Amino acid sequence: MEMAKAVGLLVVVIALFVQCNARDPYATPSPPGPLGPAPPPPFRVAGLTRPGEKEKCYQNSRCLGTTLQCPKECPERNPADQTAKGCFVDCGPKCEATCRHRKPNCEGVGALCYDPRFVGGDGVMFYFHGKSDKDFSLVSDDKLQINAHFIGRRPEGRTRDYTWVQSLGIMFGPHTFTVGANKVAEWEENVDQFFFTFDKQAFTLPRGHRTVWNFPEDELTVERTGESNSINVEIPNLMQLAISVVPITEEDNRVHKYGIPSNDCFAHLAIEFKYLNLSPAVEGVLGQTYRPDFKSPVKVGVPMPIMGGEDKYGTSSLLSADCKLCSFNPAATSPRFESLLVDSAMGLDCTNKFGNGHGIVCRR
Repeated sequence: MEMAKAVGLLVVVIALFVQCNARDPYATPSPPGPLGPAPPPPFRVAGLTRPGEKEKCYQNSRCLGTTLQCPKECPERNPADQTAKGCFVDCGPKCEATCRHRKPNCEGVGALCYDPRFVGGDGVMFYFHGKSDKDFSLVSDDKLQINAHFIGRRPEGRTRDYTWVQSLGIMFGPHTFTVGANKVAEWEENVDQFFFTFDKQAFTLPRGHRTVWNFPEDELTVERTGESNSINVEIPNLMQLAISVVPITEEDNRVHKYGIPSNDCFAHLAIEFKYLNLSPAVEGVLGQTYRPDFKSPVKVGVPMPIMGGEDKYGTSSLLSADCKLCSFNPAATSPRFESLLVDSAMGLDCTNKFGNGHGIVCRR
């Protein structure tokens, strides 16, 4: 009797074991249950240190062949935190990696904001008013042309237009790129107001911080630096821009007496030229200030130092390089092709007692 009970109990135990493991013959442990909210993004973890990103420099300067590493204070060029500074790599004469805000700094060198107020490459602030509904060359060099389209209005009794930059037209090699602000009746901060074209074909950039649009082979990159209305534009080895769309506010209108109508907030661009790889002969309203021999003609210390040049830098359209002093050459070697040439040259052993062979054309 006792034996029969023991056998029956053993059968029950075996049956239960088979049932519990029928779906997993290896008896893999079940995953643990919910552990609470997900951990915060890496940039919010206190005390976390991350190795800085690295970039090798291919620009033909003293920085050629150098690998620059981002500082620990800003280890990433494109941080996930919209308020954090990003790493800015300058392969030009400075040959350094530094931390900068990713949105335009209207007080920084290369800035273009407001009723166009510039900060030149020489650090001198000046105004260039241009004319409403006209186009002017900001930068003209053999490999790069940047034009601006001005919008504005002239209240009764004024002798000149109030103007703002509504769009940019950029030419490099055989390509063209435009970025601009839509006409907006009533400003809403969370509504994106950018428009874009590449090689005269319109394209869209989805909303969202760090959303990226790349031209094939990465010759041009457009990346959002906020959910809407702020971007970075980069052409490797040639230029980098921070751009935001901003309105004329009611307070601006009241203080400056612009006379802005109720159905148009005159949305325009705030721009910071973060990096420009230019020749010593560069021209343009802003470009000329980067020349090593440039001497500013503006009166420093006056409330509104004016830079002239409407007659020298006016163009027939946003994507024309026909101003009197324009020097853009679409056939000039593209910056990407130059990089490939330099990269190949680094593998050559053309050294001699005078240098390391970088940038040397070898002959036998």
